[in-house]
Amino acid sequence: MRNSSNHIVLDFAAQIIFPSLLDSSFWVNFASAILFIIGLCLAFRRVPSRSSGLDRIIPFGPVFFAVPLAVFGIQHFVLFNTVKFGVPDWMPGRFFWAWIVGAALIAACLSLLADIKADLAALLVGIMLVLFVLLIYLPNLVKNPHDRFAIIVPLRDLALSGGALAFAGGRGAAGRRRPVRWLVDLGRWFFAAPMVVFGVEYFLHPESAPGVPLERPMPAWVPAHLLLSYSVGVVLVVCGASILINRRARLATILLGIAYLLLVLFIYVPMEIIHPSIEISGELDYVADTLAMSGAALLVAGALEALNKRMFSNSK
Repeated sequence: MRNSSNHIVLDFAAQIIFPSLLDSSFWVNFASAILFIIGLCLAFRRVPSRSSGLDRIIPFGPVFFAVPLAVFGIQHFVLFNTVKFGVPDWMPGRFFWAWIVGAALIAACLSLLADIKADLAALLVGIMLVLFVLLIYLPNLVKNPHDRFAIIVPLRDLALSGGALAFAGGRGAAGRRRPVRWLVDLGRWFFAAPMVVFGVEYFLHPESAPGVPLERPMPAWVPAHLLLSYSVGVVLVVCGASILINRRARLATILLGIAYLLLVLFIYVPMEIIHPSIEISGELDYVADTLAMSGAALLVAGALEALNKRMFSNSK
């Protein structure tokens, strides 16, 4: 009886606290845009004066990764009635976890943007995403082994966790003075393996929208569908394999970061403008997913750069 009363109170609170957000996607887009602009301004100040070429985009990785976390976190509040059912039945107080995770994602976003305890925030986000894979997505995969999306979704979260863990390792993992190599390598593997799988998926299912091969088909207005899908597949397989074997891995991660960013700018942002939607698997969700992948790639690139600098300083 108490549990059912708590559920009623939570549902009522969600409707009262966030009525305008539930009625319109404007405020969610507006808040996301403001965070993105603030993050870009802060990131511009952190670009090293001596950096050149493609390396100059690496400091923007935390911004590209963090803002989608805020989008996902906001969804946990404004779409509470949908998100709450994603929490496993066996977890105690499971409906509260939707709000707890939402608050944690928003807090992690602010930490990364402000660069305050960013390594700790990234480490916790990485661990949380791995737990999502183990506790939510793998049981679903066991129940639906022939559903290709049951494989793609956990790989998506695994790739994002890889970016977060690599960043934490590159920063020294919560207070250490030098990079934690094993954590960077773990993050690199977690990120790279899904890239190869995604690339193969685009050869098998070129009708999927580019970036992460989920259920949404390629938009009809995008020209040269097959050419784009196969090109994305080649980039993902080649760069993913390069990162896995650690051969020109930093360049590969930077190229992936740029490729995902271009998809955001030229495909998913126009989709959100044409048809704004903050629903799960809606247009804004795809903007956030793809931008987060760009950020994860650049986080891995930054971690590999930190390792290279450490090795160079030790060799002197």
